[in-house]
Amino acid sequence: MKIVIVNYGSGNLRSVQKGFERVGAISEISDNPQIISDATHVVVPGVGAFSECMKNLERLHLIKPILGGIQAGKPYLGICLGLQILFSTSEEVAKATADGPRTYAAVGMGIIAGKVVRFARGGDKVPHMGWNRIKIEQKNPLFDGIPDHRFFYFVHSYYGQPEAPDWIAATTEHGIPFPSAVARGNLFACQFHPEKSQSAGLRLLANFTKRR
Repeated sequence: MKIVIVNYGSGNLRSVQKGFERVGAISEISDNPQIISDATHVVVPGVGAFSECMKNLERLHLIKPILGGIQAGKPYLGICLGLQILFSTSEEVAKATADGPRTYAAVGMGIIAGKVVRFARGGDKVPHMGWNRIKIEQKNPLFDGIPDHRFFYFVHSYYGQPEAPDWIAATTEHGIPFPSAVARGNLFACQFHPEKSQSAGLRLLANFTKRR
């Protein structure tokens, strides 16, 4: 087993690696396309801006090995931004115009048809930060041993909206119910941070290492 955590210039990489260490798994942080291609398990964590993430992945030639791994059925774990970039577009990019601010779509990897949207203004506090419960919507091996409605740790202002509801593995309430995890086959991605979510998050990481 070779777990590779993709380094595209985001922070939070070492905390993810420490999470795997705590469940007895060895992982490598890399921005080398060949090392990522050779991985048995690919992890894309991330905090920050959607468009900047995609630019860095392109600049480092990392999109092809990530997509190749997903298409080959390798276990993929996306965390926070690593979930959002799976979508077709994000409305995170805003530019000033003569008529006022206007939102432009940033293009993602397109694995999941749908878009990444911001929580509505005037609702619950944005960013959504802190502990919140997840409601498991579909059985998945990564949820083995994790009871429904467990708390996980979130830090985000945007969330993914898949066009096909069968992508949704878990939902969470923050003013509205939103998809907090998506899954299909060996692909699993979560808006919450398992590496910051104590025993439930560590169990999820351990379950990921068992995927083949």
